[in-house]
Amino acid sequence: MSQCRKRCKRQLTKVARYFYRFLMGTLTQDSVEDDFELSTVCHRPESMDKLQEQTKFTKKELQVLYRGFKNECPSGVVNEENFKNIYSQFFPQGDSSMYAHFLFEAFDTNKNGSVSFEDFVFGLSIILRGTVNDRLNWAFNLYDLNKDGCITKEEMLDIMKSIYDMMGKYTYPTMQDDAPRDHVENFFQKMDQNKDGVVTIDEFIDSCKKDENIMQSMQLFDNVI
Repeated sequence: MSQCRKRCKRQLTKVARYFYRFLMGTLTQDSVEDDFELSTVCHRPESMDKLQEQTKFTKKELQVLYRGFKNECPSGVVNEENFKNIYSQFFPQGDSSMYAHFLFEAFDTNKNGSVSFEDFVFGLSIILRGTVNDRLNWAFNLYDLNKDGCITKEEMLDIMKSIYDMMGKYTYPTMQDDAPRDHVENFFQKMDQNKDGVVTIDEFIDSCKKDENIMQSMQLFDNVI
């Protein structure tokens, strides 16, 4: 396995672990049923039963997720600035602000500048419990920054730069400054099947399904909860 592939796998494992810490690290063993129903917050989430019907989480899992969410976001919603602050705790060696911005945009499906508990668990349900197509559609939406139905090289370069910034300058082996652009070129060589300069959702899904490394990377999130 090449050094680049080993490094990417280590970073994906790290992201999965940090995701787990974000969800579970501040939780206690107390029951959260009463908290869910009675807590005084600016935004009151939907009932457990309704969220259970709309996601692929059990009621107990939703209770655990809500406790973690409320600990980080007592008001019941999180804005982009707070989201960035929370995310930066997991990547102190780099600058995660731009990647957190893209991630926040993906979770903020209503485009109202805030992420509620519902927004959070709907997105998380897709990432952790969705089908392969569900997850790839979510990832495509993350990369399609202007939501026009295709990924351009400029969009992918913005994403790659944000990921390399988040990983930090002092990784080992040391990454070259042109690594993000090289990554984008390899991405388009593999996924832009008709060579028209953009990647459509069909090209993205088809290419990802044929890539063993991408499929293995997606499995890292299977047992986070």
